[in-house]
Amino acid sequence: MRRWWNSVWPPFVAVLFFLVVWELCTSLFHIEKWILPSPVDIAKETADGAGDLWGHVGATVRLTLEGFMIGTAVGLVIALVLHLIPFLKSALYPLLILSQNIPTIALAPLLMIWFGFGLLPKLIVITLVCFFPVAVATMGGLKQTDRVMLNYMRMIGASKRQIFAKLELPHALPAIFSGIKIAATYSVMGAVIAEWIGADKGIGYYMMLQKSGYRTDRMFVAIMIIVALSLLMFGIIALLEKWLVRWKPKPEN
Repeated sequence: MRRWWNSVWPPFVAVLFFLVVWELCTSLFHIEKWILPSPVDIAKETADGAGDLWGHVGATVRLTLEGFMIGTAVGLVIALVLHLIPFLKSALYPLLILSQNIPTIALAPLLMIWFGFGLLPKLIVITLVCFFPVAVATMGGLKQTDRVMLNYMRMIGASKRQIFAKLELPHALPAIFSGIKIAATYSVMGAVIAEWIGADKGIGYYMMLQKSGYRTDRMFVAIMIIVALSLLMFGIIALLEKWLVRWKPKPEN
């Protein structure tokens, strides 16, 4: 409990200090609300518009979870295939890196043209955002398997399947979860980008509406929700990692 508190209170104090400075600056310099609303204004707008926001939040959460699960599965499959077939890794790994140089916001309209305005192009956008960190982290974790243990298992006649299941995969779990945690935060961003392009509900759609009306306070409300969802996704995966990877050594104080 004490270690948890020692890791939480410094960022909490930093955020609180930032909010206080923000509030004082908007008050002292008389900054217009439509340019930069104060934290109090944002909190009031959040409370007043909570009823309308729930539908948008629910739509974004559903889209995020669906895309995140598909993207994570695709990343794991790609990593396992490339790990087991070195020739494919040499041929396709540069293409994976190249795929990340294409801006998602530029690719999304093409997906809408090719696949329409339904659910499929939105899931593809989130998958493209999520699969890469999972694939790279998984391949890195599998590559760093303990060579001594690997040679020992080969000496005692273990099959490739046994080596993978009992040594390589367990050893790579911390790295895999690192990639999944990154993908979890990216998935919310991917869902919002997908909703910007074409949707009738969701936080991204809500932001587009408020931008047209110059409702900066509501834009900040949407940003706060996006941050909260990203932190929630990260926290859930971190808890799952703590439950599954119990043998991971704890850092020293």
